[in-house]
Amino acid sequence: MLESLGLANGEIIVKILKEGYSFIGVLLLAGVILLSVGENGVSVVIGILCVLASLFCIYFFRDPEIQITKGDSLILSPCSGTVLEVSESEKDKVIRVFLSVLDVHLQRSPVSGKVVNVEYKPGKFLKAMNPRAHIVNEQNVITIENENGRYFVKQVAGILARRCVSWVKSGDVLKCGDKIGMIKFSSQVDLHIPRIASVRVRRGDKVVAGVTIFATLNC
Repeated sequence: MLESLGLANGEIIVKILKEGYSFIGVLLLAGVILLSVGENGVSVVIGILCVLASLFCIYFFRDPEIQITKGDSLILSPCSGTVLEVSESEKDKVIRVFLSVLDVHLQRSPVSGKVVNVEYKPGKFLKAMNPRAHIVNEQNVITIENENGRYFVKQVAGILARRCVSWVKSGDVLKCGDKIGMIKFSSQVDLHIPRIASVRVRRGDKVVAGVTIFATLNC
């Protein structure tokens, strides 16, 4: 199994998300076969590239151990990446985050609460940095509700991200920081929060899922 890679004594180096198993396995197998039976330089080069690509997938699909930030009235970052925008409307406040291929791509619940809806919306695959990406791109919207209101975690596909994966369903009860899904390759995550919240991040900030405080509730 590829659930974790470790040293001989069992020490864990890195955990791997199950969504990465097929990518890693196929690329590694192809690389080994090409390197072992390759009769020319082209086969060897392709084999090396396949092995390197499998190593990158191990890195991309990593699931690092973290210490979830604890505290009353906190709203945590649902993802790891760079803040693209912080905005406010009559309904809510929105924090948009860009995930590069080097960022951890799993998402976590920003608050404790109950999942009331998971909605898939088909769409385009514009670059995550495109200002219209969060509107027209393929996406999953996970709605979480608690006593303070509703929170919408929007997983947005990008030009490379062709699949948004949700690990939760309606009725699930979550703790703040619980894993809720992932997006395969470069992408964007938006978090819609109640207007009563005070945002603690700004454009350009680096954030970590389950660790960085996005906002605090004034209630």
